[in-house]
Amino acid sequence: MRLISHPVLCNYYITYRCNAQCGFCDIWEKPSPYVDIKRVKKNLSDLKRLGVKVIDFTGGEPLLHQNLDLILKEAKSLGFITTVTTNCLLYPKMAKKLKGLIDMLHFSLDSPNEDEHNLSRGVRCFDFLLKSLEVAKDLGEKPDILFTVFENNVDQIEEVYEKFCKPNGLVLILNPMFEYGSVNTGDALSNNTLTKLKYWSKKPSVYLNDAFVQLRIDGGNHINKPVCKAASSTVVISPFNELILPCYHLGIQSIKIQDDLYDLYHSEEVKKLIAQEGRMPACEGCTINCYMQPSFAIEMNKYWWKALPSTLKYNLLKGTWKQLLPGKKA
Repeated sequence: MRLISHPVLCNYYITYRCNAQCGFCDIWEKPSPYVDIKRVKKNLSDLKRLGVKVIDFTGGEPLLHQNLDLILKEAKSLGFITTVTTNCLLYPKMAKKLKGLIDMLHFSLDSPNEDEHNLSRGVRCFDFLLKSLEVAKDLGEKPDILFTVFENNVDQIEEVYEKFCKPNGLVLILNPMFEYGSVNTGDALSNNTLTKLKYWSKKPSVYLNDAFVQLRIDGGNHINKPVCKAASSTVVISPFNELILPCYHLGIQSIKIQDDLYDLYHSEEVKKLIAQEGRMPACEGCTINCYMQPSFAIEMNKYWWKALPSTLKYNLLKGTWKQLLPGKKA
């Protein structure tokens, strides 16, 4: 049963450029401009009309955009919940400008071991993470530690939790790896690893969307009965000011927005692409977290019920629950 008929999330790629070279990501390999702030303002206005509540300003590395603070101020003035994930290389430099503008600030961490984390990121950034934690604490900010879980690092969760999260009163987000395209993301998560994830999801100040685990147990999205609602739950905007459908990772169609995002989203061309969400051959077995999470939120099914407790837990921890209530406008 469909609960929400409009998109709830925007993944706004403000640049594909990145100052890291993560082995499990290919975005940094792409040429890219930075979004124009005037176009961002127009698109944010249209996103509000569409009913979007959360804007994930992403990349690439979003802190590379010199006007990120101005973009975030505009989003906050319109009532959006804002989220930014960073590798921390630039956070110490930009932290004061960004203070109070990001509701869900994520610091990426792949290993509590300095050499392993730097190897994963392709640059030496572990020290910048440590510095960023100090700076954030001094400013009264509460970033989350975003830990992407692979088969080879699942047993490091405890060390990350005890060393980085508990002493600083921070939320640990467990982000199960997912496969996409030709990117090497390692072996699929085993049942043993999924069991360990479920164990950790019950810990205080640990967030794991339990529906992610269930979806992997079920073999991912199935095109004959898709759980994926990527295109109808999420608006994806590229640095080239394009609407990307049905999702960024599949990227079947890119359509120039031309300052008419609201009308474009309701066009027949876009409606036809939305109707294909989760049903194309490449969608079989998909478990991409950034599109499954909003998919779980808009349709009542077993994944909605699985996701509900962990979603409530996280939004209570972050204080954003009131903004997500039905009828509460962005």
